[in-house]
Amino acid sequence: MSQNIQEKFTKYEIARIVGSRALQIAMDAPILLKLSEEKLKDLNHDAIKIAELELEEDALPIAVHRPTPKRGKDRIGAVKEDSVSDEELKEKEKEVEKEIQEDAKELGFTETDESEEAIAETPSTAEEQ
Repeated sequence: MSQNIQEKFTKYEIARIVGSRALQIAMDAPILLKLSEEKLKDLNHDAIKIAELELEEDALPIAVHRPTPKRGKDRIGAVKEDSVSDEELKEKEKEVEKEIQEDAKELGFTETDESEEAIAETPSTAEEQ
């Protein structure tokens, strides 16, 4: 392979291009270069060698699409952390817990209010001592 082709494409792209074009040639696709019978005999009518020759001569109308990542600055923004005090976090936790309890009552997952009042009225063992 010529240096110009290796600068344009990676070795994987070259392999894919040559392989695909060789398959086309093997399936009787027209050859894009004007080759004499002597040249074809020298190449032994090998589809891969003909495809390589076509690639070196820039006879293949091919474009390689390389997906490029977005710029790092656009993709990764500065992480902004909110400064929240411990008291605010505790208040937020209590609010969330209240909402969970209220939702549980509405769905019937908790005991009725009467049993909660009875539990609240009974003194705990720690208070008795």
